[in-house]
Amino acid sequence: MNIYVGNLSFDAMDEDLRGAFESFGQVDSVQIIRDNFSGRSRGFGFVEMPESGEAQEAISKLDGQELMGRTLRVNEARPRPQRNRGGGRGRDRGGRGGGYDEY
Repeated sequence: MNIYVGNLSFDAMDEDLRGAFESFGQVDSVQIIRDNFSGRSRGFGFVEMPESGEAQEAISKLDGQELMGRTLRVNEARPRPQRNRGGGRGRDRGGRGGGYDEY
């Protein structure tokens, strides 16, 4: 089960999050999401646990608990909504499409 963990301390490391969840069972992976440019934590992450019963227990026990001075928000991760990346030509500020002169 993939678990979302929000409101993480910006100082939290993957090992801190892993430690909190391992007390409930096996943890396959932990990933704290970081800013692409600064490398700083964005304040949330994901934990994968193979056993759904252990994962549900971790969610119920850790949601609302404090870790490193922050109250965690923990729930089952929802799939990301599909984003339309477009592909059509946009309009430039002059109102013309694609940056070409229209004749």
